[in-house]
Amino acid sequence: MTQLAPIDLRSDTVTQPDEKMRLAMSVAEVGDDVLDQDPTMRRLEERVADLLGVDAALWVPSGSMGNLIALMAHLRRGDRFLAARGAHVLDAELGTAAWLAGGMPHPLEWDVAPGRVTAESVRAAAGAPGPYYTLTSRLLCLENTHNAAGGTVTPPDEHALLVSAARDIGLRVHLDGARLWNAAVGLGLPPAALTVGVDTVQVCLSKGLGAPVGSVVGGTATFVQEARRLRKMLGGGVRQGGVLAAAGLIGLDRIDDLEADHVNAATLADGLVELGWDVVRPETNIVLAEVPDLEVTLSGLRHLGVHASTMSGKVRFVTHRDVGAEAIAEALRRISSAS
Repeated sequence: MTQLAPIDLRSDTVTQPDEKMRLAMSVAEVGDDVLDQDPTMRRLEERVADLLGVDAALWVPSGSMGNLIALMAHLRRGDRFLAARGAHVLDAELGTAAWLAGGMPHPLEWDVAPGRVTAESVRAAAGAPGPYYTLTSRLLCLENTHNAAGGTVTPPDEHALLVSAARDIGLRVHLDGARLWNAAVGLGLPPAALTVGVDTVQVCLSKGLGAPVGSVVGGTATFVQEARRLRKMLGGGVRQGGVLAAAGLIGLDRIDDLEADHVNAATLADGLVELGWDVVRPETNIVLAEVPDLEVTLSGLRHLGVHASTMSGKVRFVTHRDVGAEAIAEALRRISSAS
């Protein structure tokens, strides 16, 4: 029996650098980023800062490290931070927000739509200042798009209300924008339109943009100066980082390509619905499907050469640049053949 070529929809992190990206990496101008900064790394950081509308930015090896650095900069040990239920900083970063940043996590229930909360819920959760022995709410963490909710997007008007509420009650704001590029493309807006008012923001280069590794955390110049120290403390100092930054620069040239991933996700979702699957139409590139038995379904998909993962108790398919429209059609054909 001929083995089917795999169609990998587990995550947009499985993307591999193409020939153009590898060539850029091979010829990148480099320096020692710990001693006097790497020129290619500097170009990447300046470009991302400009795209996000912040003063400065810093490359980090991962989005989790970027989020952790921001939380370490914002929180004092024992401070409470708020985040929507299922947020990456709550459920997918091994508890480092509490373990290393010293924060007390407080999840907010989704009361607008999946992955989204109201300004009223932020005010209510933060509470009023109490006696010295009560918790101090210090930080609101936003996530756009919200991964566990299926790549849902927070629009700018809603974002503004959340930031305003945080400011009114004395909270700082960090935006986990691992897939902010997807949110911006989905809304047809520049990324900076989705970062207004935040103190810090983190964006990933290694998901839909296709870089092999790396994220960027940004904010004020003072924050980035402290973030550089924190990155080193966490073991994230880099030397000739321009080899990796060059991949990120190529990725930034491809932000508009994410629209194809969104179209493919919608096509996949519509096809699954036609086959009787219980699927919510995606807002970006993540498709969540409710199934009776996760393990049986995942095993059956693997047998068909369609690789998926799980998220929030559902089957998760993530479209990306390495799986085009023809592969999506083939995935649906395979699933249909087993129905």
